[in-house]
Amino acid sequence: MTSSKMTPPADRPRPPRGGREAAPHTPPASASRSTTTFTSLLEPSDCFIDRHIGPGDEDIAAMLEQIGYASLDELCKAAVPESIQLHDRLPLPAPVTERQALEELGCIAALNRVYRSFIGTGYYGTITPPVILRNVLENPGWYTQYTPYQPEIAQGRLEVLLNFQTMVSDLTAMEVANASLLDEATAAAEAMAMCRGIGRGRRRFLVAADCHPQTINVVRTRGESMGVSIEVADPAAFDLDGEAGRDIAGVLIQYPTTDGRIEDYREVANRVHESGALLVVATDLLALTLLTPPGEWGADIVVGSAQRFGVPMGYGGPHAAFMATRQKHVRRMPGRLVGVSRDSNGRPAYRLAIQTREQHIKRDRATSNICTAQVLLAIMAAFYAIYHGPEGLHRIATRIRLLTGALRQVLSSQGHAVPEPGRFFDTLCIGVRNGEAEKVYQAALAREINLRRYDDGRHLGVSLDETTTLADVCSLIEVFAAAAEDTTPAAEAPDVEALADTVEPLAEPLARSSDYLSHEVFHLYRAEHELLRYIHRLQGRDLSLTTSMIPLGSCTMKLNGTSLMIPITWPQFADLHPHAPAHQAEGYRIMADQLGDWLARMTGFSTVSLQPNAGSQGEYAGLLAIRGYHQSRGEGHRDVCLIPVSAHGTNPASAVIAGFQIVSVDCDPQGNIDVADLRAKAEKHADRLGALMITYPSTHGVFEQAIVEICSIVHEHGGQVYLDGANLNALVGLALPAAFGADVCHFNLHKTFCIPHGGGGPGMGPIAVAEHLAPFLPGDPLGDGPVRGDGDGDGEAEVRVGPVSAAAMGSPSILPISWMYIRMMGAEGLRKATQVAILNANYLSQRLSEGYDVLFTGEKGTVAHEFILDTRTFRISAEVDVDDIAKRLMDYGFHAPTMSWPVPGTLMIEPTESESRAELDRFCEALLTIRAEIAEIEKAQADVKDNVLKGAPHTAEAVSANLWSHAYPREKAAYPLPRLRQFKFWPPVGRVDNPYGDRHLVCTCPSVEEMAGA
Repeated sequence: MTSSKMTPPADRPRPPRGGREAAPHTPPASASRSTTTFTSLLEPSDCFIDRHIGPGDEDIAAMLEQIGYASLDELCKAAVPESIQLHDRLPLPAPVTERQALEELGCIAALNRVYRSFIGTGYYGTITPPVILRNVLENPGWYTQYTPYQPEIAQGRLEVLLNFQTMVSDLTAMEVANASLLDEATAAAEAMAMCRGIGRGRRRFLVAADCHPQTINVVRTRGESMGVSIEVADPAAFDLDGEAGRDIAGVLIQYPTTDGRIEDYREVANRVHESGALLVVATDLLALTLLTPPGEWGADIVVGSAQRFGVPMGYGGPHAAFMATRQKHVRRMPGRLVGVSRDSNGRPAYRLAIQTREQHIKRDRATSNICTAQVLLAIMAAFYAIYHGPEGLHRIATRIRLLTGALRQVLSSQGHAVPEPGRFFDTLCIGVRNGEAEKVYQAALAREINLRRYDDGRHLGVSLDETTTLADVCSLIEVFAAAAEDTTPAAEAPDVEALADTVEPLAEPLARSSDYLSHEVFHLYRAEHELLRYIHRLQGRDLSLTTSMIPLGSCTMKLNGTSLMIPITWPQFADLHPHAPAHQAEGYRIMADQLGDWLARMTGFSTVSLQPNAGSQGEYAGLLAIRGYHQSRGEGHRDVCLIPVSAHGTNPASAVIAGFQIVSVDCDPQGNIDVADLRAKAEKHADRLGALMITYPSTHGVFEQAIVEICSIVHEHGGQVYLDGANLNALVGLALPAAFGADVCHFNLHKTFCIPHGGGGPGMGPIAVAEHLAPFLPGDPLGDGPVRGDGDGDGEAEVRVGPVSAAAMGSPSILPISWMYIRMMGAEGLRKATQVAILNANYLSQRLSEGYDVLFTGEKGTVAHEFILDTRTFRISAEVDVDDIAKRLMDYGFHAPTMSWPVPGTLMIEPTESESRAELDRFCEALLTIRAEIAEIEKAQADVKDNVLKGAPHTAEAVSANLWSHAYPREKAAYPLPRLRQFKFWPPVGRVDNPYGDRHLVCTCPSVEEMAGA
């Protein structure tokens, strides 16, 4: 997507909720929570800037004085290298208030036209139960949690994710499922890579031509970059025999097919296995309530989307994809996997199993680069299954099939070609009578109905869903009849009771006979108040931003303002199909163009693509752009990617799947890139140097002074510079990546631009590129797929990069969050947010230096927006390790900072600009009190084995039990500070035994008795 400055037309419709046209508003510099002037009294009360930035002006002044600076500008001049400092104001619109931003975005949203959609292709209308909409999607107790890397304070969402895995395992009849992937197409691409890894050297992957088109193209993109030959054909024509079959890693089929057919693939499965390959099945969970599941007829890996389980289409996302496989392949499966372990009291407890952060640990040997998943959407899908239970899901699926069957019968009687009886679920590929498909299509549009066009011009697709009514079916019948000039009176609305007798049952080999969703959790919460209590009970077992700050370095857990979240449930954004005609999505186009333009202006680049739907996907897409650029110039051999050892762990994994060879670059003792080592390796690999991946500011929490020189060295030797934008929130308004030498960067919209983490996702990772890389941005998911050229140095070779996500804008329905944030902050607000983030980090680092060593600082003793505390000496002095400190922080009501990364045995802390001085002080008080507790061990005032750190976290059950066997008092365990008596977050379980969970891998729901410890 190219960025261009767009404004809504003057005659745009009114916003959904009314209100006058918004006028631009710039809050005066004097207005703040700590100053009251005649001018500020005249200002609106809903200025977002002052609500988003935690410290007021008086606190900012006091904090600056404490760390020795007179102003925010002075602090940032000391922290940011002079060579890259931006002296001009960002060219962004003036900020507006919360109400004005909502009115303006409402006018843009009103330009979207939401027709009745029968397009299908993996996206369906669904009904989100209001109890889930209000209490999960719209609830900050669910959408502001972080990834559950600290399981003791994430038991609620881990339980729901285990429910999700159980749901997927049951419906697919597979032994193990993961806790969600990005979308169905990327899940298929991950399955392809998994097949290649298991196949050890096999380099061909066959894809059925009747898979969804976006899935085929995303798999093609991934295969091209990974050196896997993707061959698309009719499954009946697959060449799996003899020598040809020995190089096939896997086969992908769709069940039901994209045009709605239900095929018996048992023979295909047998042939795939005889060749030594794996069978991947892309499927529909709702269809599997009626169809024989893939696990019962030979699938090795099953992928798909849980979108139609209560998650709106949202013009393409976000939606929770899934992957399920056999137990023997579990350690090859990408993504997160929730398992059951036990805590320090021997009670069952949930935690992330085996794959936890493996891309950070294994780096270029990781099974995948996926970091962000679609956790919040997986949680919604799991609650949807719990809400309806197996009987409810079966009823929904049966109703859809009966309505589809009734439509099929009438269309057949009108003379249209329809599928065989007994071999369809919800989709009909209709051969229009007399070849007048276009006429029918246009007649449907005139009635605000969207059908699916097929390339042959003779067929139309109709997919029904949970939202389809009898009136809809009658409208479809009338459209086909009227367009064909059928003079027969339109059929009356079919009688649902009569349909059971007239619609043919599924053919016997295809009909499901096995049970599913038999666990208690899918049967206990049918009454709304019971589900409501269950949702809130689980919410109370998780620590989110509603409880306290989450100071995770590199993760940027800032405020996700409520006003930002309101638009995502507007039907103009939520209910649009991603393949709807462009004229129906004008609002999305305007919003996306504006957002892309703003992101480009904030980085200095020319063009932005919003397609990557995670930071890892942004890395991948950016590297594909670099790779495509080199190929177009006849330099496709440039496949070396330099990556500092301090880089984000996803960087090496992304580079590998983009087709690069990794060469590590050392860092000096201060945490900076070793420029001499970089130069030596750039010279050594000059003929093959493709790229450098650099995180800036660095993951060590400093602005490297040599950044301009670093970029120059790479360019001198023929490479391109990829800037990992995970820390972009320390640059916005202070420096432009394009100006100091980067060629491409990605944005973590779920970090810098306020899309909430949702317990581990959704996220977004758009990329911005310099002009010369613009032709190599991700392609259209419905286009022709990737083309690899062979240029001769003049840039004339045709190179086309394929799509990296299933939808053109990735996860469009959450883009309004970032649009709202930027629109309300404006240039001044964004710059101040960056400055206060740096201030808060420096304030914390100075206060905590009273008890801990700060590992890395810049030339003038400052840190960037995050910093690293060294806790490694405590292992020697008190036998206390970083894990003990992290667990003890839970007793104080705080989530631990990032542990042992990028430096083992340390804590990386990032406070963000959203946290007030009072909250920062509470956090400091907790960590300094913990330091005093460590000192007690060092002085032999506390037992080295039995102390509050080793016993942490302490549950309410443990401290209230009749038996207390510890050498320290209960009060010190539970209430180490007086303020905790006013409010106390109780960890629901004791310290989780991770090795036990990996040795006894259980990834589906245990029984109630098992969870009770029976």
